[in-house]
Amino acid sequence: MQQADSVTTNALPTTPWHALSTQDVYARLATTANGLTPEEVTARQQQYGRNLLPSKPPPRLWLVILHQFTNSLIYILLVAGIVALAIGDFKDAAFIFGVVILNAVIGTYQEWRAEQNAYALQSLLEIRSRVRRNGEVLSVSAEDLVPGDIVLLESGDKVAADLRLTQVANLGVDEALLTGESMPITKSVAPLAETTPVSDRLNMVFAGSLVVTGRGTGVVAETATRTEVGRIAQSLIEVASAKPPLLVRMERFSHQVGLIILGCSTLLGAVSIWQGLPVREVFLVMVGLAVAAIPEGLPIALTVALSIATARMAQRRVIARRLVAVESLGSCTVIASDKTGTLTLNEQTAQTLLLPDGMRFEASGQGYRGEGQVSPAGGGTLETNQRDRLLRLGRAAILCNEGALTRTADGWRHSGDAMDVALLALGHKLGLSPEAERQAHPLLVEVPFESERRYAAVAYRAGDQPRVAVKGAVEAVAGFCRTMDTARGDQPLDLDHVARQADALAAEGYRVLAIADGVVETTPGTPADLETISGLTLIGLVGFIDPLRPEVKDAVAQARRAGVKVLMITGDHPLTALAIARDLDLAQTTAETITGKELAAIPREQLQDWLRDHPRVRVFARVTPDQKLAIVDALVALGEVVAVTGDGVNDAPALNRANIGVAMGSGTDVAKEAAQIIVTDDNFASIVAGIEEGRYAYANIRKVTWFLISTGTASLILIGGTVALALPMPLSAVQWLWLNLVTNGIQDVALAFEGGEAGAMRQPPRNPNEGIFDRRMITRVLLGGVTMAILCFGLWVYLMQVGVEVTAARNILLAFFVLIQFFYVLTCRSETESAFSISWRRNPVLIGGALVALAIHILSMNWSVTQSVLRVEPLSMDKWLGLGAMATIVFIVMETYKRWQRLAQERVRTQEAAITT
Repeated sequence: MQQADSVTTNALPTTPWHALSTQDVYARLATTANGLTPEEVTARQQQYGRNLLPSKPPPRLWLVILHQFTNSLIYILLVAGIVALAIGDFKDAAFIFGVVILNAVIGTYQEWRAEQNAYALQSLLEIRSRVRRNGEVLSVSAEDLVPGDIVLLESGDKVAADLRLTQVANLGVDEALLTGESMPITKSVAPLAETTPVSDRLNMVFAGSLVVTGRGTGVVAETATRTEVGRIAQSLIEVASAKPPLLVRMERFSHQVGLIILGCSTLLGAVSIWQGLPVREVFLVMVGLAVAAIPEGLPIALTVALSIATARMAQRRVIARRLVAVESLGSCTVIASDKTGTLTLNEQTAQTLLLPDGMRFEASGQGYRGEGQVSPAGGGTLETNQRDRLLRLGRAAILCNEGALTRTADGWRHSGDAMDVALLALGHKLGLSPEAERQAHPLLVEVPFESERRYAAVAYRAGDQPRVAVKGAVEAVAGFCRTMDTARGDQPLDLDHVARQADALAAEGYRVLAIADGVVETTPGTPADLETISGLTLIGLVGFIDPLRPEVKDAVAQARRAGVKVLMITGDHPLTALAIARDLDLAQTTAETITGKELAAIPREQLQDWLRDHPRVRVFARVTPDQKLAIVDALVALGEVVAVTGDGVNDAPALNRANIGVAMGSGTDVAKEAAQIIVTDDNFASIVAGIEEGRYAYANIRKVTWFLISTGTASLILIGGTVALALPMPLSAVQWLWLNLVTNGIQDVALAFEGGEAGAMRQPPRNPNEGIFDRRMITRVLLGGVTMAILCFGLWVYLMQVGVEVTAARNILLAFFVLIQFFYVLTCRSETESAFSISWRRNPVLIGGALVALAIHILSMNWSVTQSVLRVEPLSMDKWLGLGAMATIVFIVMETYKRWQRLAQERVRTQEAAITT
């Protein structure tokens, strides 16, 4: 993707364009209403560069390759290979370096593929714009826009740069991707105060926003990185992402294992020298220990475990753009969710109808679909009088309307202002046909909605009579009215009563429109005639809301049961946000909410302490993108593992900064490129499903780690015991590598396919500071490792005592170790469940893998090439049976321990229940 040209010396100074008059804007930009000349355009393109957004280039391949060697365990393995080379053990050295290269190749492939994502920020500006240049209207590429260009806007256009508006005609712009505001913003041209925030700059339109209604003209004020979108895109390059929890844990784990191996190697080397072994033998001991103890197969097994979880997540409509994001999502302790389009449908719905005498009705169905019905709020069916009054309201809403909503074979299609479309959907629910009503009542004249007047009005013919319908803000519509509709007929307007009703709806989070109609004596001939109409009847209030997605409430409840805190962070109005939060059981009172204005009073460096002291606050309303980023920063600093959801440009910095950025599939490309997770169906419930899969993935990583480190522990103890008794090394370095990478490696990879265990979502999230090796893991590793070490050491001592030649004894011990691993991997399928209670169907790959590993070793004992490399030979059947019987001991020990642990937990639960009772 191209990058914005770097131009700084001739760039325009930061200017509060919204605070300047039209003439001042023209003067500052050295342009006119007729636009720039071709020569001026060329000069400015050279001066300011192309209208392109910046992008962070992917890392160079050599850096990705180098990254594969920045690991404590790899360092030790490299040193072991160099030592083997120095002492002339070329076969072992080649095998060791081969393992290192294999790991590097696999790691490079996975990381390079993950980083080669197509940064799609530029797609926001891959559009054409109509501009006026030298008095002529042209269509040009968005890349060619320069400051001073005059841009013409109309419904359906995507804005390609930040424009200062000079003319508007019912111009409504959807800026949800930038401000988080779910409703289109009605624009104006009057100058504003210099301190006006971005979300309230009514005389500006911003790059990436969409024109919903009307027309307008604006002059290009900022392009490329100086646009509001460009500043956000630049911040994605500059803001560092928090490290995924798995990387933190594995880096810590590798460092700890590396220190242990170095310590043990040094100790055993010192003991060997004290025993009088030649230096070459001492080095062989140290190389053998390093190779035996390092879990060479762990990186591959982790990659496989995460890849499997990624595929399973994809089946649940959650796409992980990076492998580590899978486990990160399972580790999250906080979901900081956007409201519009994430928790809600991002579709306005006329949900509540309130007649002036207090009768309230509810409309079922959601969004821009005319499916549903209207019924009394308390239940029951509509009476004839009620239906007639509602039909009157619905008819006026249809006629005073610039939207379109039609049903096709593919579903419902709509265009126009969101409120207008929602009113048309309400008309369908009342049984009215907008097309039929418009044909039966031809329009005479209309006044489109504008923010300055706060109403829209139409005059239409009903039979032989001219009538007028008005919709808009309560105060504006009430100015046309003398009466209000009641069950007893038209009564004098009680404005205070109506205002209280409107305030009550607003307090519930509704956006409120008033609708009035009436007969007029003189047929209006011009829009100006409608502005002086009076004597109308207020026929009702309509409450609009962007409704919850149907599945979200259950998903939030499930997240709560899993110990995951859900926060709502939105640019929307506090009352609207609180109403949605109440429906979600997320918050109930204003004490659990905070606004962007209140956040601005808290110094950024104190926000962390404020969040710690106010744990009940769940709703953050009217927040700016910078404030959202500050909230995420503070949560991460508090030690939380934060998943941030969003779909707009305004969400991108926080998505990038969070431990896990979760973008909606229908969201902007900016949001998707900043995120590590993409939810393809925009379903908040899918995020919770992703958390479940992430927890399964981490459980499998623990199982693989348990299996590998246990065998490594057994190897350390075995080597330490032989050195202490001055016995020959039990296995050669090549045999240790064969054991760890081939027979052991096949089984640990197969273990990564284990299915999820029940109850994963009834457990609290892991402590972010908790390493993989908690007390439970250490106990299991020590028990398994010590048991295997005792069995192998006992066999080795016996073989030495009865005089078996070292090479032959190593052949027997290697076969025994393979059998032990075969039985041990079966008990590693669960940390708590009995191996006998786990269905084989949950992981048939493991059963097959264990048998394949055993078969490969048997084949190696009978193939001349591997016989030479590994120094092995076939064993008789009676030896195999004897070794197999001994190997089952480790399985019996581990299953007995798990049984004892389950009984102990049951006793604790019984005692706790008795105390509670």
